[in-house]
Amino acid sequence: MRHRNRDVVATIQAYNRGRDAERLRLKYRAMRRDAFTFLRGSCHLFYQDGLSGTGLDEKSPCAWICGDLHFENFGSYKGDNRLTYFDINDFDEAALAPCSWELARFLSSVLVGAETLGLRQLQARDLCARFLDAYAAALREGKPRWIERATSTGMVKDLLKSLKHRSHGDFIRSRTVGRHHRPSLALDGRRALAASPDDRVRVIRTMERWAMRQDDPRTFEVLDVARRIAGTGSLGLERYVILVRGAGAPNGFFLLDLKHQPGSVLIPFVKQQQPAWPSEADRVIAIQRRAQAVAPAFLSMLEIDGRSFVLKELMPTQDRLSLEHWHGKFRRLEKLMRTMGELVAWSHLRSGGRQGSAIADQWIEFGSRSDWQRPLCDYAVEYSQQVLGDWRQFAEAFDHGHLA
Repeated sequence: MRHRNRDVVATIQAYNRGRDAERLRLKYRAMRRDAFTFLRGSCHLFYQDGLSGTGLDEKSPCAWICGDLHFENFGSYKGDNRLTYFDINDFDEAALAPCSWELARFLSSVLVGAETLGLRQLQARDLCARFLDAYAAALREGKPRWIERATSTGMVKDLLKSLKHRSHGDFIRSRTVGRHHRPSLALDGRRALAASPDDRVRVIRTMERWAMRQDDPRTFEVLDVARRIAGTGSLGLERYVILVRGAGAPNGFFLLDLKHQPGSVLIPFVKQQQPAWPSEADRVIAIQRRAQAVAPAFLSMLEIDGRSFVLKELMPTQDRLSLEHWHGKFRRLEKLMRTMGELVAWSHLRSGGRQGSAIADQWIEFGSRSDWQRPLCDYAVEYSQQVLGDWRQFAEAFDHGHLA
C-alpha cells in the first residue's frame, strides 16, 4: 500500500483554516489525546491516501455511504415518529462512493481504537472479521431492517432500555440555568460557548422564518442560542445549540442542533458522478433519509447568509454507545460488531438503486462473494499503522506549540 508523501501537520492546518479558533484549539487538543481521536478528526487524510492501487474499488458496488464510518458514529436518536432507534448517525461527509471506502474506514477505526478499548490487536482483527461476516450475511438476505428497543440485543439493548427511564426534563435542566419558565443555556465551556450578539440575531431570525412554515410556529420560539461544542471532525465549524419553547416549561422545552455544512471531504477523490444537490445541507439530509429507516426529528435545511445548515433535534451525548463498557466480556463486543455490520448493510440495501447506487441484486451477489473481505482487512491493518505514524507526527508538533 502506497501513501502520498505529505506534511501531516500542514495538511491538517490547511484543511481546518477559517474555523472558529476557540473550538479549533479544543479539536487539536482532543486529537493529541490518542490515535483513535486523531483518526476521527482527520477524515480528509483517509481519503487523500485512498484505496487506489488495491483493486478494492473495482470489486465494490457503489453505495450512498456516510463517509466517516467509525465505531463511535453509531448511536440512538428519536425519529420523527418519536420512537427511539439505533443506527448510523453522522452523514456530514455522505456521498456516492464504492462501499469499500466505508468498510475500510470502519475496520481501520476498530484497529486504531483497540488500545483505547483495552483490546489486543488479535482481538481487534477478530472483531473486524465479525463485522464483515455480519455485513455480508445481511446483504445476502437482501432485506433492510432496523433496530429499535424490541429488536435490540446486548449492549445496544442495554442502552435503549436505559433511555426508556430517562427524563427529558432532567436533560433540559442539565443544559440550562436560570428561571423556570425562561431559562438560558449553560455556557460551561465543555458543551456550549457564548454566541456573539450578531450570531444570535441571525440564528433567531432564521428560526423564525423556518417556524412560520411549521404547523405550530409557537413551538419553535427561540429562548436562547449558544455555540455548540460537539464531535471531533466538525469542531470549529459554525454550529449552534438552540433552546426552543416546545410545549412549555420545563419538560416541553427542546434543544436543537444547527450545523453548517461546507461539503464532503470525499468529493475531490471520488470518481462517481454526484447529483447536483441544491445545497450541501440538502445532500446530507437526502442521503440520511435514504440510509436510515426513520429520519431524526426536525431534520431540515436552513440557510443563513447564503450558507446551508442542517437542523435536527439535539440528543444527550450519553445516548451514544460507550464501547469501553464491555466490562471484559468479549462476546458483548462481538455481538455489537455483528449489529453494526448489519446496520451498514441495511443502509446500503435501503438506499440501493438511487441515482447510481447498486441495486438489491448486486448487493446480494456482492454479499455472496468471498474475494473482498481478506483484502479489506489487510488494507485496514496496514493503514492503521499509517494512522499511528501520522498521529505521532501530529502529537510532536502539538507538544512543541506548532498548533497553537
